[in-house]
Amino acid sequence: MYKPKLEKDIRCPLEYGLDIFGGKWKSRIICVLNFKGTVRYSRLRKDLANITDAVLSASLKELIKDGIVRRRQYDEIPPRVEYSLTDLGKSVLPIFQSICR
Repeated sequence: MYKPKLEKDIRCPLEYGLDIFGGKWKSRIICVLNFKGTVRYSRLRKDLANITDAVLSASLKELIKDGIVRRRQYDEIPPRVEYSLTDLGKSVLPIFQSICR
């Protein structure tokens, strides 16, 4: 059985950041939420062309779990759910902008 050489608690900050923001879609989701503000799932899906519902849903769940994205559900008929960046999510934007430069 494979055993990692380093425990999860002894990772470098870059590896931790890539674990949270890595992948094809997470950084794009963060950028769309930054540009659009608070959006509903369907709007987010339209803005992220070529993403499947399963991947978008999984990525949003991971970002919510990590405290980057806030999910707000309203008790209405039909149900309305909105997504936005948390303060922690907004704090990573300068890092993204620095990488883009």
